Amino acid sequence: MNSNIKSAGVANLEAIPGFYRVAIVGAGSLKGKDVAEVLEQRNFPSSEIKLIDDEATGKLETVKDEMTFIQSIRSEQFEKIDFTFFASDAESTRRNWKQVLKAGSSIVDLSYALENESGAVVRAPWIERQLGQTITPELAPVPVVAADPIAVVLALLITRLKATLPVKRAVATVFLPVSEFGQKGMDELHEQTVNLLSFQQLPKEVFDVQVAFNLVSRYGEKAVSTLSSVSDRILRHYKKITADQVTLPSVQIVQPPIFHGNAVSLNLQFASHADIAQISSALAGEHISLTPSSEDAPSNVNAAGQGDILVSLTPDAADANSVWLWATSDNLRVAASTGVELAESMAAARPRGKIQ
Repeated sequence: MNSNIKSAGVANLEAIPGFYRVAIVGAGSLKGKDVAEVLEQRNFPSSEIKLIDDEATGKLETVKDEMTFIQSIRSEQFEKIDFTFFASDAESTRRNWKQVLKAGSSIVDLSYALENESGAVVRAPWIERQLGQTITPELAPVPVVAADPIAVVLALLITRLKATLPVKRAVATVFLPVSEFGQKGMDELHEQTVNLLSFQQLPKEVFDVQVAFNLVSRYGEKAVSTLSSVSDRILRHYKKITADQVTLPSVQIVQPPIFHGNAVSLNLQFASHADIAQISSALAGEHISLTPSSEDAPSNVNAAGQGDILVSLTPDAADANSVWLWATSDNLRVAASTGVELAESMAAARPRGKIQ
């Protein structure tokens, strides 16, 4: 076998002092692939990254310039693992998380499946830094849930204004990409598009409604989820990560025929005149990229692969005290960045290279 290929049958590497062992459950998913990329981009100190996924077992992926097999989910896969990222679907996370916790691994949940489990916390490092929050390390491992990327985007925009321009009211229309439902959501939009153009019957297993060439505010009755549940999660996570310190936005979710990238149309109302220059100055900073030129206007296309939120501002013609923000971001990259930064923050309470 090529020395650059690690197989599922190879024993765990010995712990390297100063480095952690990492597992990504759902490594074959869209979110799992982004987690692997962000781990590499941020130079996360890992001696081994195990790719685990029952649906993509045997596939090859590149991790740190090495070809690595995706392995099946088995309890022994988590022995001596320091951090496990759940980028799988919620059902897979619920089936497997307890054996991971029992093995002594810290858990970062990007599937939102564990937020109601005892001791679980919902976190967003971007917001913690913005609000100056100090997080006390847990003495015992508990599931840490990465906040919904839209909740993170809304919270960062509104909390960034908190110190100088407190927001009186916020109303957001969120355009949700089908990639929030993983590869199955992507495939269904693709197949619907092809079938419509060839006058064939539409597949509707995920959304139970026509999404291709359409814009909907509600899925069909047999859909795998509902847009209202997405809205509820966004607001729930927003409250948790902001600790109710900033204005809670009103949120409506709509489903466009878009594969990747969140987009938010956000109306912010202030107590006095909304000065675009002052608002721009207050928003400027880490993770927010303001685009004054119409040529660089934020879109889901130019947000793809970026960790920043792209923002443009427009005066509200109907209200001098209000402003419109158009913000786009890569939903998968924001989620992955949140998850990896959570692991980095948790690492301080976990000895490196420790054999458990």
